[in-house]
Amino acid sequence: MTFQKGSRNMLNRIPTIRIVRGALVAGVYAAVTMLFAPLSFGPVQVRVSEALTLLPWLWIEAVPGLFIGCIIANLMGGFGIIDVIFGSAATLAAALLTCRMPSRYLAAVPPVVINALVVGGYLSILLELPVLPTMLYVGLGQIVACCGLGIPLLAVMERRFSR
Repeated sequence: MTFQKGSRNMLNRIPTIRIVRGALVAGVYAAVTMLFAPLSFGPVQVRVSEALTLLPWLWIEAVPGLFIGCIIANLMGGFGIIDVIFGSAATLAAALLTCRMPSRYLAAVPPVVINALVVGGYLSILLELPVLPTMLYVGLGQIVACCGLGIPLLAVMERRFSR
């Protein structure tokens, strides 16, 4: 097989560090979610791993990492296929919006709002709880994880690794 000068296969177009970074995000998200499992699932939750949902603001490769990590965590979480599909889709949507935010502070808005609405919505149905309080509790947990943990984490990561 011959290659013309300047031709590259698809794998060479994606630097290895980006693949590794995405995989690390997936693994850390799943591991931290399960490490704090009693806090990570339910109508009143603070999913500590949601602090990582601000990483797409720095690295686009965190988007698939978060999505895959969330799928893995939700497969083990006990709320079934609804949580796997809708929870992971909410994380993917939030990550795609987070990478477009103009500041690290606004990067916390998509994961908070989307998870409050989507996760709070389906948890209220699955657990037969009132929808608005469930959305509020999930949203408050997201604020703790994203604003209380995620913004400081993002500030450290931003200083440590250039954008």
